[in-house]
Amino acid sequence: MSLFSVLSIGASGMAAQRVRAEMLTENLANAETTRTPEGGPYRRKDVVFETTEVASPFSSLFAAQVQAPGGVAVSEIVTDMRDPELRYLPGHPDANADGYVAFPRVNPAEDMVDLMGTARGYEANVAAISSVKDMIQRSFDLFR
Repeated sequence: MSLFSVLSIGASGMAAQRVRAEMLTENLANAETTRTPEGGPYRRKDVVFETTEVASPFSSLFAAQVQAPGGVAVSEIVTDMRDPELRYLPGHPDANADGYVAFPRVNPAEDMVDLMGTARGYEANVAAISSVKDMIQRSFDLFR
């Protein structure tokens, strides 16, 4: 495995974590949304990752005999289809005949913890890419 393939793996991890962060912030922003254009309350979304093969832009120049480990990609975004949480709020404009309002099943505390984990995963990929960049720079310095 070349250092350049490690850069591609880190970049795939950063891209996947970015999508996860976007979905988590969308969940947090819509935690109290009771009416959407599709009808009903907002539905929580989760990102599912999968292992994928990453191609280095330099793979043709640095063909390795060893199979490089794969990167990560978003395989799908799953929408939570469970029944919404019902709260008794008879004065709410979206209340049903019994006075209950359907709210999304979003737990802000859980999503904030997941968002912190996503930020740390992103930072880990940045650190790995920075380390590889430093290794490449040092190898250039050795040839001077």
